[in-house]
Amino acid sequence: MNALSRRRFLRGGLEVLGAAAVSSRLTTARAAAAASISTEDLVPSDRGAMTLLQGAGCNVVAVRGPEGSLLIDGGLAANSDALLAAATAATGNARVNTLINTHWHPSQTGSNERVGREGGLIISQEVTRLYLGRAALSACYDGSYGPLPQIAWPKKTTRDTGSLEFAGQHVEYVYLPAAHTDGDLYVHFPERNLLVAGGPVLGDRWPVIDIRNGAWVGGLLNAYEQLASVTQPDTRIVPANGGLVTGAEIARRRDIYQKLFTQLFVYLNKGFGPDDVVAAHPLKAYESELGDPSRFLAGAYESLMYAYVPN
Repeated sequence: MNALSRRRFLRGGLEVLGAAAVSSRLTTARAAAAASISTEDLVPSDRGAMTLLQGAGCNVVAVRGPEGSLLIDGGLAANSDALLAAATAATGNARVNTLINTHWHPSQTGSNERVGREGGLIISQEVTRLYLGRAALSACYDGSYGPLPQIAWPKKTTRDTGSLEFAGQHVEYVYLPAAHTDGDLYVHFPERNLLVAGGPVLGDRWPVIDIRNGAWVGGLLNAYEQLASVTQPDTRIVPANGGLVTGAEIARRRDIYQKLFTQLFVYLNKGFGPDDVVAAHPLKAYESELGDPSRFLAGAYESLMYAYVPN
């Protein structure tokens, strides 16, 4: 692929990509079952203190509190009623006191409107709040998403870091620039040795880089370097989807992405296009573990081209 065709590819690439509190535990359990919401206690010695809920569109963590629960992410809007019912059943809290969005994609922000209408505080990175106020296209879903009604917008935001005390725990939320989107946060519970990683981490497959919205492979690598620096090998990591991973696995994947990052520059200097990179199989050793990397490789390489190939 020569320089001219790369420029044409860059111009065409984006065009191609765009195309009520529950009254009883019995009711909540039935609603959760209907949407196939599964639950897992994250603190087995204190049942309901922290619960992983899966099946709403993303992994959601619910934390029991004295004045309502804390939720990390809110699933898809279509699954919000079932998710919040499951959270009530798990924590015993009839309402959500605080909701943290790890980023602005529909699978993370589908409960914002209901939580906002019921008086809950919504927290996010500043860019996430801005995105929720307009229609946005993405490399991660078809069509556009938003704008959400103003009641669904985060009322508290951070540009870098923030923290709160919740149910006697210190909770930190920290910006991961240009990793999965351009508004990613991770949420850390240091006293529990548990971290909710958000979009940059998937449990059993390759991440998706939203190249339409500021994310790139260098940002993803930086995110893994940051996550590895704040975790221990035995830290439990809640990914955006899939089963829990450990801090040791985060460090291992950081090393994989570091090696890939270097190799992508080799391909760039050879004039490769995205199809050439996919065909070179630089992640072949990990395909049996994390699946077909074609989409990830193409997105990672395109993001590098956007950053380094002149217009």
